[in-house]
Amino acid sequence: MDPVLTKGTLWQFGGCVAGYFLGLQLFAREKLVHWLLVGVLTAFVFCLVRGVNQRLFEYPASLQSLQAGERSGWTNFPPSTIAEMKKDGIIIVTNGVDAANPTILTKFAKGRVSGTLVYPNTLAEIILLLWPVSLVLAFGATRQMRPLVRAAVIGLTCFLGGAVFFWTGSKLGWLIGIGLAGMALLRLKCPAKLKLAAVAAVFIFGLGIFAVRFHHYFASGATSAGARFDYWRAAVKITKERPLLGSGPGTFGQLYQRLKSPDSEMARLAHNDYLEQFSDSGIPGGVAYSLWIIFSMSLLGPKIWHSSDWFSVAVFLGLLGWFLQGLGEFGLYVPALAWSAFTLLGWLVGKNCQE
Repeated sequence: MDPVLTKGTLWQFGGCVAGYFLGLQLFAREKLVHWLLVGVLTAFVFCLVRGVNQRLFEYPASLQSLQAGERSGWTNFPPSTIAEMKKDGIIIVTNGVDAANPTILTKFAKGRVSGTLVYPNTLAEIILLLWPVSLVLAFGATRQMRPLVRAAVIGLTCFLGGAVFFWTGSKLGWLIGIGLAGMALLRLKCPAKLKLAAVAAVFIFGLGIFAVRFHHYFASGATSAGARFDYWRAAVKITKERPLLGSGPGTFGQLYQRLKSPDSEMARLAHNDYLEQFSDSGIPGGVAYSLWIIFSMSLLGPKIWHSSDWFSVAVFLGLLGWFLQGLGEFGLYVPALAWSAFTLLGWLVGKNCQE
């Protein structure tokens, strides 16, 4: 349907495949793996710091500046800046009057951070993927450091990941995070009753925060969840219409314009990486992608679960969280997420096959 869009999407998928086979080759080269992780985790920390800055400084300052500009008739901005803000949609014309875009104001008021990524749920995905590894390294690789330095590294890792994850406001991500935390606790070497009590506490505490945090969202009708159901309905319909080859990689939005409900927000992607493969690439493509993930994770799960290598466990849990988040998001179409995930998957499969 759209050769240009499909070509770009295929380059993205090619990067995923290349990352996977790169990971397969890295399992025997520990030094290269370490350098790869240094680069990825450094970028991850930068992304988290950006998220903290957005929440504590950038968004409040931007909200205050826009509100003040609207009250003063935009006299606090030079004409060139106002022209640029109009071009970017930050200022819109309402009844002949320049006004701050209410969507932008709501974004700043809610304070849902996105770091350096596309939008808040995307940031939640990268945290699910890389925070478990970061925690294992913070606790395990700092044992030779001075106690105060080690405590600072561990505390900073916990704060950056936990706070930014909370500030993303990702509902699906939060529920997945609770499940992953429970799985990690079950692997601790302690009495079974103590482990079960800890897991129960995590679930009760986590679900309690979820209920309080998102009370207003569900009270207002859970609009984004309803929109996702409409995306998925359209993806199923496209699959039925084009079962063999689909509409072409990356072209879901082209057909969704025709199939969407009148009250649903327009979307370029189906917000479900698995359903999108069926609608974009037909049943063979959807089955192939789903089986790749299911087979890889099924192969890894039993052995890693009983492994004493917490690093491999952390990588597995991060991948599990990322693939589960793909049921409601589009991480496969974000290079920073997908290429990192498939490289780690390839490394974990290679290491598992070697052993």
